[in-house]
Amino acid sequence: LLFQGNNLRTLGAEALGKLLRQNKSIRSLILEWNSLGAWEEGFSFFCQGLGANNSLQQLDLRNNQINHQGAGELAMALKQNASLQELDLRWNNIGLLGGRALLNCLHSNKTLKRLELAGNNIPSDILKAVEQAVDHNQDRQTILSETQNRTYILSKEVLSLKDEKTKQFLDLMDTIDKQREEIARSSRMSAARVSQLQEALDEQHSIMNSLKAKLQMTEAALALSEQKVHNLGELLNATKQEQTILVRFESRIPGQTWFEGADREGKLLRDLSAASEKNLLLRNQVDELEKKCKVQQDHLFQVKQDLTNTTAELKLRAVQAEERLEMEKRRFKQSLEDMESLRVKEVDHMTQHMEASGRSMQDRIQRLEAVRAALEEELSQVKAAALSERGQAEEELIKVRNQARLEEQQQLEHLEEKLRLMTESRDEAQNCCFKQKQMVAEAQAKASQLSLQADGLRRRLEQLQQDLNSKEEEKVMEVNKVKVELQEQIGHLQAERTAQDGLREKIAALERQLKALSSNHREALLDKEGEISLLLEKLRVKEADISRMREEEAQRASFLQNAIMAYVQGSPLGTHSSRK
Repeated sequence: LLFQGNNLRTLGAEALGKLLRQNKSIRSLILEWNSLGAWEEGFSFFCQGLGANNSLQQLDLRNNQINHQGAGELAMALKQNASLQELDLRWNNIGLLGGRALLNCLHSNKTLKRLELAGNNIPSDILKAVEQAVDHNQDRQTILSETQNRTYILSKEVLSLKDEKTKQFLDLMDTIDKQREEIARSSRMSAARVSQLQEALDEQHSIMNSLKAKLQMTEAALALSEQKVHNLGELLNATKQEQTILVRFESRIPGQTWFEGADREGKLLRDLSAASEKNLLLRNQVDELEKKCKVQQDHLFQVKQDLTNTTAELKLRAVQAEERLEMEKRRFKQSLEDMESLRVKEVDHMTQHMEASGRSMQDRIQRLEAVRAALEEELSQVKAAALSERGQAEEELIKVRNQARLEEQQQLEHLEEKLRLMTESRDEAQNCCFKQKQMVAEAQAKASQLSLQADGLRRRLEQLQQDLNSKEEEKVMEVNKVKVELQEQIGHLQAERTAQDGLREKIAALERQLKALSSNHREALLDKEGEISLLLEKLRVKEADISRMREEEAQRASFLQNAIMAYVQGSPLGTHSSRK
């Protein structure tokens, strides 16, 4: 806001005080050339509003006729205010007392960075002290802002590291879940393949059972054929007995009976030879079927062994894969926990170190402020003592001068009276002249003594000024020492920054290790997928072999069935049944 040269009075000052008390958005206020200090009540109300304000940063009060009382009110407001950074009080009537009040208020106000006091009849030592206090506030604000910026940057970096670690952990958990899903899918596929192989084995068992049933049927047919051969042998024996009987009766019976017996014997011999040939054929077929059954059983046993081996290998590989996954998960979790613990420890160490450095800085600042306050108090006491002594010396000089003047006036009056009396008597005049000469000599001696006393007071003032200069030099040396300590602290902070850079490099190395672990994990997964594909190819080959075996067994079964049907149809039992 700009109110330059508006001749504001009591009501305007009160309105501005109310505005500053209630408003929280004004940052700059220019009140140059308004004579606010001439109205004490209005200016005190304005100072109260300034003390209650917490948003104003710049205030211009040049040429406002502010005296030492207004400066005191303004100093009280500055003790309460915590936001004002620039204050311009040039070309007012603040004086020595007002300058001291403003200097005292700077002990409690730590936000004021710029204070202009030119043209206010303030001694140079007070102006230097005010400049030093303002510079100290400015340095303090810069150090606090730097520490706040560093803490903010460190907190941001810590949060970014936490976010990155959580993202990496979530990505790793996603990859682990995907791998689990893939392993479960492969296990389901292998289980399905095993179930298919089990079904194929069941089919082979059923085929073997059917072959066994056919073999039993062939064995039963063979037993029937052997029984038929036995019956035919018995018939042959019976025919031989009949032949013997016929041979006995040949001599008795004529040739026709003999021919009939010979025909029967030939038929029986032919039937016997045919039955023996069929028996041999059936035995050969039975032997071939038994051999085929043995080959089938051996092949089935090998297939079962292969299936058990493949299932065992699959189970072992699945268990190994799960164990590897669990081991990798544990290792990764352990590494993550270690990294997290290291990061937490480093962050705690950094925060503790920052807090300790901040506390040490605050302690040093407080100590320096206490030293500065003590030095300023000593300076103010010395200055007050010097000023009081100077005032006393000036008062004594004035008293001496007044006394000398009074004495001279009295002496002049007395001389005038004596001059008047000289006309009366010259003797008395001579005596009076002699007395007057004596009085003048005494006065001159007193004047010389007074001049000597004044010279001693001047020398004492010079000594006090030298003491003040030496104390100011000591104060400057202490300030330089403080600056050197602050530079050393800045060097320590830079070393801490380099340490933080080293920690960042360590974090980058750990991230690279994580990437290497993830790449190794991916390579292991690719190897496992290759092994699973090889197992799938083996299963496909086994299925092709089993299908080929099924076809061969079906062909063999069809051949056996045709042979058995042909044997049954060609056997004498079949002819006998057909004849019936």
